[in-house]
Amino acid sequence: MFSKILIANRGEIAIRIMRACKELGIKTVAVYSDADKNSLHVEHADEAIHIGPASPKESYLNMDKIIEAAKQSQADAIHPGYGFLSENASFAGMVASAKLTFIGPSADSIRAMGDKAESKIAMKKAGVPTVPGAEGLESFSDFEQAAQAIGYPVLVKASAGGGGKGMRIVWEADDLPEEIESARREAIHAFGDDRLLVEKYIPNAHHIEFQVFGDQHGHLVHLFERECSVQRRHQKIIEETPSPLLTRQLRNEMGEAAVRAAKAVHYTNAGTVEFIFDPTLSTYYFLEMNTRLQVEHPVTELTTGLDLVQWQIRVAAGEHFPYQQEQLTQRGHAIECRVYAEDPANGFLPSTGVLLQFIEPRGPGIRVDSGFTAGSEVTHFYDPLLAKLIVHAENREAAIQKMQAALKDFIVHGVVSNIDFMQAVLAHTDFADGKVTTRWVEQNLESRSLLLENRQQAVGLQNLIAAALADLTIVNHKSEIVNRNDPDPYSPWKNPGGFRMGNS
Repeated sequence: MFSKILIANRGEIAIRIMRACKELGIKTVAVYSDADKNSLHVEHADEAIHIGPASPKESYLNMDKIIEAAKQSQADAIHPGYGFLSENASFAGMVASAKLTFIGPSADSIRAMGDKAESKIAMKKAGVPTVPGAEGLESFSDFEQAAQAIGYPVLVKASAGGGGKGMRIVWEADDLPEEIESARREAIHAFGDDRLLVEKYIPNAHHIEFQVFGDQHGHLVHLFERECSVQRRHQKIIEETPSPLLTRQLRNEMGEAAVRAAKAVHYTNAGTVEFIFDPTLSTYYFLEMNTRLQVEHPVTELTTGLDLVQWQIRVAAGEHFPYQQEQLTQRGHAIECRVYAEDPANGFLPSTGVLLQFIEPRGPGIRVDSGFTAGSEVTHFYDPLLAKLIVHAENREAAIQKMQAALKDFIVHGVVSNIDFMQAVLAHTDFADGKVTTRWVEQNLESRSLLLENRQQAVGLQNLIAAALADLTIVNHKSEIVNRNDPDPYSPWKNPGGFRMGNS
């Protein structure tokens, strides 16, 4: 087993990995940028190393600095978390060359699945259903002919992409030139690669993914599915398991396809095979494979009882994954809501500022993975994810009710959040009936005037609260009024000023 692991990430996922390491008796090393010198992940680590300015390119994406920090701290391994360098085959190769262990799949597996065009070809060979489309296109004429043959609407997306970046829906032929150019610009900025492919776009699709897990001894299984259809800008905001759509037969069939997909690239460690599911025809197609831990991994943990991060570390150290497919089961239902600092009524634009109040819900069956606390600053440099709120209950109806109650107890002041928006989604009959597709948010809630009115009222009230809290923080800054572990840091009983109850 490793004695020390460097976490090449920040925020809630860095803290999540540190928790797993602590339970395994492994020391941790954090890395941080100028913007993160006072961040929670720095506090939670056994040691921390500064790696550069706030810009990700100069810090968290700087491979040389990460490797140097690992050597300096005498770490045995590097865990990349998700995002940043987690799916970078070159980085995985550099880690191996430095005689360190990369906690994740091999560089070859990352490379094979990282290219969307190449991975589709590999999946076809493995007998995994793929979305009708065309790869290796160069001229506009190639795109035009491919789109015409597939039939509109089509999806133009980056070959080296992921996370919804470099992806455009094209509804008719006249829009194709503009959308290709737009997708190319975003793809080159995000991935340094402007190659695109074209696929058939399925308007009323569901996004269903399967967690897979493999060890270094050839054993590979799936840990069931996650329904991830509630999305904005092609990015997930609510995930759950089990999916309300799948029958036992479909679950088994899709799970077996996910395992075939992973085996085709000799996959080890944690990964996710993503499918597009068409409920009208009960058909599914391979979408892509994420060669890393997923943001939504906690719902799988709560229903299977397995700690995925601990097992990532254990199999990277050479241990056998001990469970056969028939031994794996799910218990109950779990839902995750991603709490973002963003404004749903303004195109989900990020919101920045100091968190004047940040009180997380607590209780049985409630889990919060967070990298922030009261007094933390949300900057424009990084993803605006504040926390992941996860609930586990006996069945789906009970899980929805528990999530609604937990969201009501989640208090965020100082930035605009999407908490009220997620409440609106959970309260909708379409969500209750399992009818939410990947386009449901933009079709149903983004343009609702009621949401805008509610948001304006909430922001008006929030501004008053934030102003009061800001004044209170300034007056009492010497007494450190913000206590990270205090559920009510603004109680008058903690005010060191002249306020007293009664006349004495």
